[in-house]
Amino acid sequence: MATQVLPAKQVFWRTTRLTKLMLAIGVAFGITTICLFWLVDPLISSTHDAIYHWNGSWFQLFAVPILDFCIFWLLLALVLYFARGRVRITIWCGIIALTPWIEVNNWSYLSHKYIPFWLSALVLGLGIFAFPLLLALWRSKFEEKFKRVEEFATAVFICSACCGVLILSRYAWIGWQARSLNVKLALHNTAYDRPAQAQRSRVIWILFDELSYQQVYGRRFPDLQLPAFDALAAQSTVFTHTVPAGARTETILPSLLTSKPVDDIWPSANGRQFKMHGPHSSVWQRFDEHDTVFQDALKLNYRTAIAGWYNPYCRILPDVLDNCFWTYALAANNTMAPKAALGSNLIQPWMHFFRERLGYKIASLFLHVSGQNDIDAGQHISDYIALTKAADQILENQSAGFVLIHMPIPHPKGIYDRTSDRFASAHSDYLDNVVLADKFLGHVRSKLEQSGEWDTSTLVVMGDHSWRSMWRDTPEWTEEEQIASQNGQFDDRPAYIVKLPEQHAGARIDVPFAAINTRRLFDSLLAQKIRSKQELAAWAIQFKH
Repeated sequence: MATQVLPAKQVFWRTTRLTKLMLAIGVAFGITTICLFWLVDPLISSTHDAIYHWNGSWFQLFAVPILDFCIFWLLLALVLYFARGRVRITIWCGIIALTPWIEVNNWSYLSHKYIPFWLSALVLGLGIFAFPLLLALWRSKFEEKFKRVEEFATAVFICSACCGVLILSRYAWIGWQARSLNVKLALHNTAYDRPAQAQRSRVIWILFDELSYQQVYGRRFPDLQLPAFDALAAQSTVFTHTVPAGARTETILPSLLTSKPVDDIWPSANGRQFKMHGPHSSVWQRFDEHDTVFQDALKLNYRTAIAGWYNPYCRILPDVLDNCFWTYALAANNTMAPKAALGSNLIQPWMHFFRERLGYKIASLFLHVSGQNDIDAGQHISDYIALTKAADQILENQSAGFVLIHMPIPHPKGIYDRTSDRFASAHSDYLDNVVLADKFLGHVRSKLEQSGEWDTSTLVVMGDHSWRSMWRDTPEWTEEEQIASQNGQFDDRPAYIVKLPEQHAGARIDVPFAAINTRRLFDSLLAQKIRSKQELAAWAIQFKH
């Protein structure tokens, strides 16, 4: 069959058309890489923080953000390919004018450094001002100069596209590593094959996130009613000078579980393991679930259970737990990529980006913040409700001898209105959350009293760390919080209360006590080596800070 020979002009036209299509695809990919870098950055970060704290599906975490990325890339490529005349000039002017602002924010993500609001607003303002100015001053004689600018910008975006290939390659590799992120793991359960020791009290550990000794027992805000905490203090030992194990929950819990000082953690890409870094050494040590207080409890034939917040307990402690539940819905709002994963669309990622870069400061002009704060509060509330139900199920199962209940309160933001006794997304603060913590403590006591276990149980109630003064820089900070904190002063003492079986009189331990010794305390409690408040006081003096 004879081969059809096309005229030279037609061959050139087809080649040019193909070249334009390829250039449009490459440029669009480069622009998408720059504009949506914030979307994929949390998931390619070497810290793997977004993966570690994510308790949803793999599809939401990895597949949905990349769909947003690809849809944006496809639509932009079509626009660049078909745009002609003044429409093309308008598009390019807009891209060039806004790219510096997006790059400034990308630098912030890469360097993990905060960009002052004024700088971000200034760069954005200049871009917004330059865009209509360029269009207004446009003349036909600028056509040749515009082509040179477009060629230079095209080269820059093609280089960005090459970086984008590397970024998406890492994204795919980490996504593959995390493909079984929240697949249900087999728990210990072998403890059920062994008879439990008779006449032993349950040991229940209630960890309130950010519970301050100062706000509960030290210098309480006027008229703040905490009947459950008051009733607990009347028959417990209250530590008045507890030295926290750290400042962040993600490092404090490994410290409490292992009695080893930890100032940083490094999760793996699959979210199932992590390494711990000690403050006095440069050594990274793998977290070993068998070197924890839960392994200690198993050796004493206790059956173990956790209902916890924030930390992926069921992933990092499966071999030493007989029952486990954990949740952290706020992960969807504390990392960039999962926020986009809340809905696969093009609008939400950009709404989130502008809100993060500008909306926070604009919101600070008002006393109460709506919108995103409502979402945050709603997810914080859902965590509280889910954990309350899980804790009830564990407490009702009397075979669970050693129990950890890690609650997301009174950690800001406020989710409860103490005046109306209901959940709230606005007009709520840390003090309201403290009252909610008191209500939960009263609820636990009621459950144990109904089952006849209150007097016989050992109860350790504590805060992982105290109320942090950093919240005074947020728009949600209230006048009563300012008063309660004595103008934003930081008292680093977390609450720490121990109720022993059959204890009916209160006591205080005023010597500084390092919370990092919590595992050692539980080992003594589990082995029933501490039976009275006097023995507890003598034990604590050995570990005074």
